[in-house]
Order: sequence, then structure tokens, then C-alpha cells
Amino acid sequence: MSDTVQYNNESRGVSRRRFIAGTGSILGAMTLAGHAAAAPQRSLTAAGPIPTGAHVPVLVIGTGYGGSVTALRLAQAGVDVQMVEMGMAWDTPGSDGKIFANTTSPDYRSFWLRTRTKQPISNFLGFPIDKNVPRYTGILDAEEMGGIIVYQGRGVGGGSLVNGGMAVTPKRENFGAVLPSVNADEMYATYYPRANAGLGVGTVDPTWFDSADCYQYARVGRKQAQRSGFPFVFVPDVYDWDYMEQEAAGSVPKSALAGEILYGNNYGKKSLQKTYLAQAAATGRVTVSPLHKVTSVAPASGGGYTVLIDQINTTGDTTATKTVTADRVFFAAGSVGTSKLLVKLKATGALPGLNDQIGKGWGDNGNVMCGRANHLWDPTGALQASIPCGGIDNWTAGGAFAEVAPLPTGIETFASFYLSITKNPNRAEFSWNAGTGTVGLNWQTAWKQPSIDMAKSIFDKINAKEGTIYRTDLFGTYKIWGDHLTYHPLGGAVLDKATDNYGRLHGHPGLYVIDGALIPGNTSVNPFVTITALAERNIEKIIATDL
Repeated sequence: MSDTVQYNNESRGVSRRRFIAGTGSILGAMTLAGHAAAAPQRSLTAAGPIPTGAHVPVLVIGTGYGGSVTALRLAQAGVDVQMVEMGMAWDTPGSDGKIFANTTSPDYRSFWLRTRTKQPISNFLGFPIDKNVPRYTGILDAEEMGGIIVYQGRGVGGGSLVNGGMAVTPKRENFGAVLPSVNADEMYATYYPRANAGLGVGTVDPTWFDSADCYQYARVGRKQAQRSGFPFVFVPDVYDWDYMEQEAAGSVPKSALAGEILYGNNYGKKSLQKTYLAQAAATGRVTVSPLHKVTSVAPASGGGYTVLIDQINTTGDTTATKTVTADRVFFAAGSVGTSKLLVKLKATGALPGLNDQIGKGWGDNGNVMCGRANHLWDPTGALQASIPCGGIDNWTAGGAFAEVAPLPTGIETFASFYLSITKNPNRAEFSWNAGTGTVGLNWQTAWKQPSIDMAKSIFDKINAKEGTIYRTDLFGTYKIWGDHLTYHPLGGAVLDKATDNYGRLHGHPGLYVIDGALIPGNTSVNPFVTITALAERNIEKIIATDL
């Protein structure tokens, strides 16, 4: 039978109205107010351009999970914090009255500086679905590099804007392989609970789940998993579950039930704008400058660091270049952003003291996608909540954990769709190309084969039991596996290798990494709770000892 629990299975019967303490998308990974969530999501932090020549105590590069934790805890400790974010603030509605575009209708808001969409599912019913869009600093970056497309959130709130909100704490027995240099007792007693509380994590009401039309697809996934002997587990999320029930009742504007996920969620999801960043703003000590991109960090002659920043407009053009001095700098630009910047700074001599571990240990969290074609007696529903809330656990036996993910197309597809996280051992490295002045990644698409094999440990068995087949129309012509992407980039500045055991960069006091770049390639589940918890651990130590 299914477990009404968080994924680490340490407590049972968790209500959706109770925050999880002590434990711990499709389109989902693809990514605190209760009833107040009906208001459109807005950036609550003070926003504005940073003036050139400014001197700040702390500069945080990026506003995702690690950066948001850092800003809040430093501000609470009495430190003024300047955050810079390459993306937009996402606080102004478009002509349709919504801040974010719908998943089924991508527009200028949807992609980061592309003239054509690059959707994770590129085909549907045999037809390509990508389309031309105006070049704009949109919310989702589909960065093509080294044989893989890395999907990343762009804007104040980072990846929290575009993921499915699946807030999973790894099983305790798997943690040693995730962060081998970190004390697991401390993480599970203190920092995972702190992260879950700060993120507003909760679990769907299993009774409501069993009757809700919008989760018919997940119930089909549960039934078929259990018939093949696989455990189905309810997975925590940062969606406001009370709000979703009101969506189903028709009493509030629809969000998850309107298919919103891949390009932002207008109402129900508790992104960082509503949690850590809102609390940081309330301190009065945190300022965010959107559309600002850091290009260099180097030691300043008078101490601290000289930071070069390009201010850009919504078509990506540089409108100003600024020089700022910071006593301390926290790299929180995401696994790819942080790694690429550090590799460049080491190779060009701006930060010569960085060690040879910079750029190494990067992984894709074993991401691979697939769809299955069900029989006519197993419809998955025309109405599908875009927020996944369950998964199939075959990690111990087959090296795979699979989200039962939505296909929120608005029509009946008779399809089951999955995003798998697998124990893929392959790791890539970032390197500097002096000829082009760019950073590349040496990932090879062939390195996805272990992920496919591990996912097959689940879906081959289900297909055999159910008499069903794989869909071949989602990722191209006659292509079963979505092996071309990741939603969960991790590594590149690995903890206790490129940094010390708390994220301090070797060779340059006052420089820190505090995001997913610290985690060596795999978390066994969706990674953002672990990124948040590790940031909570590290910043507590840094405040106590360095400040």
C-alpha cells in the first residue's frame, strides 16, 4: 500500500496543513501565505540598481535557495546584504493580467534570451510544438552545453520559480553518498527541519487525493506501480494544498489546475519570493538588484573584493558596467552559474588561489524522462494538477526514484509520464576555452545510458504487467527516452574539495560557495531541500566564526 509520508518514511499520517519538521516535475522539476496566496506572486524584496562604486559588507550572487538562505540569516545577524540577480524581479503582470505565462502557451516571458522555445517535451501526437518567441529575459533558461540541456530558473527566486515544488528529504540511509563529509545527525536533527519549516513544506491530504479529479493521473500511476510490486510514496511539496482544494472547488483563481508550472506559477506555489526572500525583506537589510550579471571577482587592493557587474535590459544588452567592492562574496548563482564563473576567474587569473577542484564533480542528478501509453480503461484525466505529489521508489533495488508527473495538456491522453532520478555515476567537468573566452562542459549524451537502464528497472516491469508500451512521440520521432536534459544540475565546486567543509573557497578568504555547486552530482531525490538545508548549516557556521 502507499505511504502517506515524506520520502524518508520516518513519520506517518502527515496532514497537508502541518509543516514537516524533522524530515524531509513534467514538467516539474522542470522548479507561506495560506489563503492570501490568491494574490498574484510578487517580489517582496527591495529592488533597484546597485550604484557603481558602492562598498557593501556582503554581496550575494544569485537569489535561489542558497542565496536566499544566506541573505536572510546574515540580515537576521545584523549584516546588510546586497543581492544581484541576472533575471527579472517578476513582480509586474503582463497584458493578460498574469505575471507568468501558462505552460501550454509559452510567450515572450517563457524563455531566457531565446528566439524559439526549447520545451522539455518537444513533440506531441507526432507534431513538433516549439515555436518562435521574441527575445526576452524570460523565466526559463534552456542552456545547451556539452551534450545536455540544463533547465534553470531566471529571476528573483531562481529555480523556485519554475520547479514542481517537490520538497524531498533524502532517505537517511542514502545521505552518506550525497554529502559524505557532512554530519548526518546534525542535518536530520537540525538543518533539514529548519529548511522544511522555512520553505513551508507540506503533503497532500491523502483522502482528498483519492477523490480529486485532478489527480486521476497519479492514482493510475500508483495503481500500476503497486501492481508491479513497487512502493508508491506521497511526496511533500511547497504548494499551498488548501489553495489547491479551493481551486478544485472553483472558489479561487486556478493555478496548478490551470496547468501552471514550467514558466512560473501565479498563485498557489510558495516560491522563495513568498518564504525566505519575503522574510529577508522584512529585516530591512536586504536589497536585490535584478538584471545584474557578475562578470568578475578579484581581490581589491584595500581588502575585500572588486566585483564587476553588467546591468542588462530585457533583450539581454548591457546598459551599464559597474564596479562594486564587497568585504565578502557568496557565490549562489546555481550549479552551472557558480561553476562557470569560478572556472573563468581561476583560468584568467582573477582568482589565482582557487584549487584544481574548481569545475569538477558535476552531475545531472540522474534525470531521465519517459511516457507510457495506457489502455483505454486507464484514462489519466483531461484535468491534471501540474504539481506532482507522488513517486515510485526503486532506489535500493534498481537505482531509480520516479516522479509520477503530469501532462497538463487539457485533453485526455491515456498517458502516464515520469521524471526519474537515478544513481548515474557519471560526472562531468567545466573547462575554460581561451580561444572563445567561454566555459564549456564535457558531458556526453551517451553518459545517460545508466539512467535509462535504471529507469527501465521500473517501467519495463510495469509495461510487462499492464500489457502497455512506451510513448515514442514526446521527444522526437520514435524516441522513447528524454535523455537530453536535466532539471537538477549539481556540483562543479564540491564541498570539502573545491571548498572547505563549510563552503569557504580555498585560497581566497571571504569567498564562499553556498548553492547546488557544492553537492557532488546526485541527491537521490529532488535536490532543493538538501541545497537549502546545507546552506542553513554552512551559513550558521560562517556567521559564528567568520563574522
